[in-house]
Amino acid sequence: MATPTPVAPHRERWTPAAWIAATILLLLPAIAMSLGTDGVTWTPSDFVVAGVMLYGACALYEVARRMSSDRWYRAGAGVAVLSSLLLVWVNLAVGIIDSERDAANLVFAGVLAIGAIGAAVVRLRAGGMATVLLLAATAQAGAAVYAGIAGHDGKDLAAAGLFVPMFLASAWLFRRAAASTVARR
Repeated sequence: MATPTPVAPHRERWTPAAWIAATILLLLPAIAMSLGTDGVTWTPSDFVVAGVMLYGACALYEVARRMSSDRWYRAGAGVAVLSSLLLVWVNLAVGIIDSERDAANLVFAGVLAIGAIGAAVVRLRAGGMATVLLLAATAQAGAAVYAGIAGHDGKDLAAAGLFVPMFLASAWLFRRAAASTVARR
């Protein structure tokens, strides 16, 4: 009897692309600064923070990708990670409420805490993640209302509200993943 030939593990084609894109995004400010572009002045600590955020987001998605081969699950995880990354990036770069130095922007850390703690509690299971992302969207909506009240120029409510549909989309994708898991049983 012949022994089965081991099959090489399926290589996710998007994984290297995400890491390469993160590296390119990190190199863009350095290139712009070397060309003398006005308005682009990053410090070494800016590059470190951006690197931790970009590569951290890639690592988080990699963990989620290994949790399931379901395309809905992976899409939900990708949208959740990207939404969280953008929320942090915007908040650090310019701030959602007035400027990045306004302490009121810390309210958005609560949204991320709900996502992180919730993901740990549900152990990244699709059905649980759908609920966690729905809670994150609700918290983001509350934070948007707070931003509208705390802000002074009117852009705050709309800027904060942009993240609500992103978290809702992720919740929907995770719900689809949970449904497809149940259907396969």
